[in-house]
Amino acid sequence: MTQPIYQNVLLVESEAATTRLLLEVLAARGIRGTVARDLKTADERFEQGRWNLVITDLDVPGTGLEVVRRIKSREPELPVVMLAARPPVETTVRAMREGCVDFLVKPLERRVLEDLLDRLVPNHPVATAQAAETDGRCLYRMVGRSQNLCRAVALANKVAPTSVPVLVCGESGTGKELFAHLVHHASRRSPGPYMRVNCAAISEALLESELFGHERGAFTGAVVQRKGRFERANGGTLLLDEVTETGPRLQAELLRVLEQQDFERVGGSQRISVNVRIVSTTNRDLAAMAKAGRFRTDLYYRLAGVRIDIPPLRHRKEDIPPLVWHFVNQFAQETQRPIAQLDPEMMEAFYQCDWPGNVRQLRNVVRTALIFGGGEVLSLAEAPWLQAELAPGGDEPRPASLRLRDVERRTILEALRITDSHQVKAAELLGITDRTLRDKLRRYRQEPYRGETGEKRWLKAPA
Repeated sequence: MTQPIYQNVLLVESEAATTRLLLEVLAARGIRGTVARDLKTADERFEQGRWNLVITDLDVPGTGLEVVRRIKSREPELPVVMLAARPPVETTVRAMREGCVDFLVKPLERRVLEDLLDRLVPNHPVATAQAAETDGRCLYRMVGRSQNLCRAVALANKVAPTSVPVLVCGESGTGKELFAHLVHHASRRSPGPYMRVNCAAISEALLESELFGHERGAFTGAVVQRKGRFERANGGTLLLDEVTETGPRLQAELLRVLEQQDFERVGGSQRISVNVRIVSTTNRDLAAMAKAGRFRTDLYYRLAGVRIDIPPLRHRKEDIPPLVWHFVNQFAQETQRPIAQLDPEMMEAFYQCDWPGNVRQLRNVVRTALIFGGGEVLSLAEAPWLQAELAPGGDEPRPASLRLRDVERRTILEALRITDSHQVKAAELLGITDRTLRDKLRRYRQEPYRGETGEKRWLKAPA
């Protein structure tokens, strides 16, 4: 099943013809457009949703550049595009200084809008096992259609309508929390609260207060009564992330709460009854830990009413292409770089890699490739350190090309990496002027890297 990714564009526009054209172009790409015809409505719509792009008309009554200022004060990295009919040059310059990424002159051309969306809101179709959203916001998205992934998703859907505790097991970076979201959202408790606590990020003394709350004066600094996560999750689901990081005393307290569904706040004596479903995650072998005496066996059996094992990326490599396109959709707007093809050499390196960091590692690699590369082809040619990192056994990668121009390009990009993108220092390291460096970088951005022969069979964007 291929689904469009959840993308939302806010249109601050009062002119009927322009609004109609914008909505038609967005709809053709599976992108949702929401219209606001004045500043007040734009404020309300902005607070109600999550947006990938804002397009605003300079001539909408009461807006001008105020929409840009308000949006940038709340979400500085959200791209904003300004529209206007025959704007003076000083207005265009001012809009760009306020933070607009582009300024389009009306009447709009469809091709210009499509090019804009390619840069700022890519929407490549992505094979998805399951996804859910609420109020225009994506709750979770299981990208891929491999047998191993679909088996785990099917088990999560089967157990979700029950109240049985669920233990989600998997290596770091596999997406365990996404499955916790799925279990809650697909359950009868979905209207209720969904709370999460990271057991590995909090000391045991503070974790007890975080879970059960405390009374005023229970300890130094407890100046007011505070409800804990169990109490706030009443009627819903509580996620205990990395539950293996709890100590013996807290494990005993957790066992009692799970069995009796009541507890006392720290420093209190009143019994508080709750109805909470527990979902736990771990990146360790909890059964082996229980058997070795490093985790309470009775608590393990209580938590693992149903166990869902999330496959590592190396066991579902057929999901790598849709995951790459998913991350292109997510991060291409940072570089305003439209991606139409994937370099086959890069994909071969991806298939050969064991991905110890799993999906999280792949996400970071794709994001880095987007930032350091240029043109419509996503490759690792401009990020040689990533090639070395992904190479089996840590071997040095074979250069994609030995042409002098490509070697020069890789050397310059390596100098920028070493100097943390400081162009003056990179130029000094290379023995050239910073002006020469800027000219070369400008040319590289306009000429996509084509590898050794310049004639390759590219992997194209999914249709």
